Amino acid sequence: MARVTLIEDAEHPELAEIVAGLRGGRAGRLLNIYRMLLHSPPLAQSWFGHVNAVRWQTELDGQTREIAIIRVGWLNRVEYVVQAHAGAYALEEGLTLEQCDALADWQASTLFSERERAVLAYTDAMTQQVQVPDEVFDALRRYFSERQLVELTVLIGTYNMHTRVLAALQIDAEAAPRQS
Repeated sequence: MARVTLIEDAEHPELAEIVAGLRGGRAGRLLNIYRMLLHSPPLAQSWFGHVNAVRWQTELDGQTREIAIIRVGWLNRVEYVVQAHAGAYALEEGLTLEQCDALADWQASTLFSERERAVLAYTDAMTQQVQVPDEVFDALRRYFSERQLVELTVLIGTYNMHTRVLAALQIDAEAAPRQS
């Protein structure tokens, strides 16, 4: 159960414009993360804008993006992110349910390319140690431009913030159907 109440938009007509923007960017849904963030409307708006930029306004391909996001969710034990992204988002980008599940223990899996394994090693280092060893970073250089390296780094950092906020406030995941 969430440690703070989740805002019911019907009870807060003063938030109607912000809620409409949040719903518009999430297929008509007001996600629990935003229902929590609406306690501070400026934070809800800036969070929404930042997450949208990190996810949709970069040169990163969708599979790379979803692999990193789901791995951060697994590492930080935040079912909210794993459930949301290992469902429709990852499948839309071409990942399989088997790959999504294997992200929990990617090192033991044969389902990932060398490029994807470099992304996963980088995600692990940033999330678990913060300081990234040179050999882990150098492995990424073979696959990504400097712009993409910055974008990947900000994506991983953003989802570390995202998962830590969700975990600290115990925000429950929405029901997300998983496709086969």
